[in-house]
Amino acid sequence: MIDFKLVSQITNIEIIAVGNSIRDLARLNRTHGKGRWRKLKGIANVELPSGKIRLAEVHWYEAHGIGKKEMKIKLPFLD
Repeated sequence: MIDFKLVSQITNIEIIAVGNSIRDLARLNRTHGKGRWRKLKGIANVELPSGKIRLAEVHWYEAHGIGKKEMKIKLPFLD
């Protein structure tokens, strides 16, 4: 997994999966608490450990009252 930091707002947010469509639903409920989990994706500028800023597709899980969890970037980069 690549370590990164968001340096811009996430745009073009889309829902990938909701509820039972999420493969890791049981693990999410066990790890972060029960909620109406959604898997989302969007586009953002990210800063890599090397200091480079790249445009990337970002994926994460989110539930109301729990927030964004397990953010990751998808390769290849978009820029």
